[in-house]
Amino acid sequence: MKLSVIIVNYNVQHFLEQCLHSVHKAAKKLSTEIFVVDNNSVDGSVPMVKEKFPDVQLIENKKNTGFSYANNQAIRIAKGEYILLLNPDTVVEEDTFEKVITFMDSHPDAGSLGVKMLDGKGKFLPESKRGLPTPTVAFYKIFGFSRLFPHSETFGRYHLGYLDKNKTHEVEILSGAFMLLRKTALDKIGLLDETFFMYGEDIDLSYRIILGGYKNYYYPETRIIHYKGESTKKSTINYVFVFYRAMVIFAQKHFSQNNAKLFSFLINFAIYIRAGAAIGVRFLKSIALPAFDFAFILMGLFFIKDQYEKHFKFIEGGSYSDSLIAIAFPAYIIIWMFTIYLSGGYDKPVRLFHIFRGVLIGTGIILIGYSLLPEAYRFSRALILLGMGWVVLSYLISRLLLHAMGIKAFNLNPDKSKRIAIIGQQKEFKRVDELLKQTNINYSFLGFVSIDHAESGDTNYIGSIDQIEEIISIYTINEVIFCSRDISSQDIIDYMHTLVSANVDFKIAPPESLSIIGSNSIDTAGDLYIIDVNSITKPKNKRNKRLTDIFLCFLFITGSPVLIALQRNKTGFIKNIFSVLANLKSWVGYGKEINEHLPKLKPSVLSPIDAIDMKNSTTSLRNRLLLAYSKDYRVLNDLNIIWKCLRQLGQ
Repeated sequence: MKLSVIIVNYNVQHFLEQCLHSVHKAAKKLSTEIFVVDNNSVDGSVPMVKEKFPDVQLIENKKNTGFSYANNQAIRIAKGEYILLLNPDTVVEEDTFEKVITFMDSHPDAGSLGVKMLDGKGKFLPESKRGLPTPTVAFYKIFGFSRLFPHSETFGRYHLGYLDKNKTHEVEILSGAFMLLRKTALDKIGLLDETFFMYGEDIDLSYRIILGGYKNYYYPETRIIHYKGESTKKSTINYVFVFYRAMVIFAQKHFSQNNAKLFSFLINFAIYIRAGAAIGVRFLKSIALPAFDFAFILMGLFFIKDQYEKHFKFIEGGSYSDSLIAIAFPAYIIIWMFTIYLSGGYDKPVRLFHIFRGVLIGTGIILIGYSLLPEAYRFSRALILLGMGWVVLSYLISRLLLHAMGIKAFNLNPDKSKRIAIIGQQKEFKRVDELLKQTNINYSFLGFVSIDHAESGDTNYIGSIDQIEEIISIYTINEVIFCSRDISSQDIIDYMHTLVSANVDFKIAPPESLSIIGSNSIDTAGDLYIIDVNSITKPKNKRNKRLTDIFLCFLFITGSPVLIALQRNKTGFIKNIFSVLANLKSWVGYGKEINEHLPKLKPSVLSPIDAIDMKNSTTSLRNRLLLAYSKDYRVLNDLNIIWKCLRQLGQ
């Protein structure tokens, strides 16, 4: 056996499917075995591998054992002369395996090899080659010197920016996304260090290969796409802690005591700086727009009041009570903004109708409340109606300005702005077109680009692939979808690299797949078009779930004399009502099940499992039921579960 490919998967089913397609193509001319080690995914990864790739050796872990442990499981039974550690969010070229094996065969001093990695837009990923993160190198990286001077031999050592990315180099550290290892070198230095749960294990392994007398090579004669960020979200605070803690483990293991202490100090300092900055930025982002809206509306209301007093209400002199206005105007604005929020006016993408609907509802609430006030506290219905007009106008002005500034989240018609070109053969074009319709992706233009001129009779035909640059320019295409059944991975990567300056997004449609995969930037997780599901993470569903919880609390309080008598745990029922009102719990969610793979929800009183007799069910079956609940959420589902479990509301 020449090559053993090992892929550790963690809830990235669609990326794994695409990766395996590319691996099979690359392995055709080599004696190869393929392992997928699944770390207890609940997204359908395991059934997909069994159904579509029966030749793959699948290891199903019943818990998330970590990246190092999972790789070691497969390495221990692998028979290949070479071991390839490969991320599931990658695509390899058809000749990648042949090229890297040939290089390793001709360089017996090579213990490990990495390749040129591109992101989902065809841009070079600097982590393709790295230097050893000594305290000095880490200092330059943490405090931004490596970013300011990427090509400096002093400051740019983390990503070795001073080395030509198009030439083969001996380097210190390789990326675990694609790491080809000589089996005899592994036998000598040992397997991956399982102290590293995730991150840092590739640095440790690369360094131990050098200590073992071998060399690590960066080899750019073949390329892979690495979407980055799907297995773990790199923008989270948790990522900051996990990644930098891994660096501390590495320092304590390999550096002298003094250097390890210095490194640990720098890392811990960086952790709190980065985590604090992340929390601060997230908080500012969350309040910036509502705070601006509040201030802008308030200024407008005071201007309207002054003009109304001067020209209509108090022409002879006088004004409304300042103390009354100081209470009324902020109260009105809070009501308007709250109803706009409930209406979906702060959801992304922005929908002006949702804002207008929220303003109308808020105005109705304000007028009803106004009519119930004592006469002494009423001052002007006209100002409420004029204020309503100003609120609509202020939101319209601010959202149009944000739209004009090109801020993606405030694109007022984001789906319709998509102008898509699908490259492939006619049959695959039609399949992908149907898939796009099922994903509910709207677009203003869809064109068919054939891989030859033979299918120019199609009504959507806009040209052949050798005209792609002109097609993008003439038809103002901003998204290109490659049909990988008809185009080789090597050609796809070539076109992505050629068109990198065209400012278009790229996606790949794997054969017979229900997904279309891509990535918009080096810092974002891959974009994924899949058949639309009503996910519980959608802002609208999160909001509706919370409102349903509150409504049920008041309903239960009203019917408490009867409901308490029904409960098996009467005290628990009362406690749960107040816990849900305080937003500490939800009535329905995952219950007592702990599953870190699912979207985060508050602890809940009930779960879908409670509504079904599942006493003898397996963990896998329960996980699939909870996944189905989270992927296709309906308020009616919650109400149905509560009705079936009416006697268990105190548990």
